[in-house]
Amino acid sequence: MSALATEPHIDLMKQVNRQFVTGVTVVTAMDEDRPRGLAVNAFASITLDPATVMVCVQRTSSTHDCLFRTDHLAINILSTGQLDVVTTFAGKSDDKFAHLDWTPGPHGSPLIAGSSAQMETEIRERLQASTHTVFICRVLHAAVTDTPPMVYGAGAFFDGGRLPRLT
Repeated sequence: MSALATEPHIDLMKQVNRQFVTGVTVVTAMDEDRPRGLAVNAFASITLDPATVMVCVQRTSSTHDCLFRTDHLAINILSTGQLDVVTTFAGKSDDKFAHLDWTPGPHGSPLIAGSSAQMETEIRERLQASTHTVFICRVLHAAVTDTPPMVYGAGAFFDGGRLPRLT
């Protein structure tokens, strides 16, 4: 007889997740006439044709309800020069946009200046996954720059343009 496996402890899962290097994004939307946003590392491309992406947002986030109500959101892939932006959007400030240069996308979602890439999307599905909502989104608008992306791994931020290529 084999012993039943137990689920891994949350501390172990934190260690596991630190081994996964990810891009750094800020998800933004309009809450009536007020821009809202949060830092999100749970972002992924689902398909290229049609262009479909997903983001996962914790339901206790102060931005969650705005995202749940709106039809559009933007995903700003942060560049290496935006450490201050990720710090602001990872925090609890009442007005994260106070000193931020941004413009509305074609559907009104805030696009953050200086980002490595940006997408504005239409939310197609909202799936409940325990403590988070998974937003499945169709990309309606996209832009990319030559600025290298910021990446996150092992609890630190790195310059995605200076990572050595494996051979």
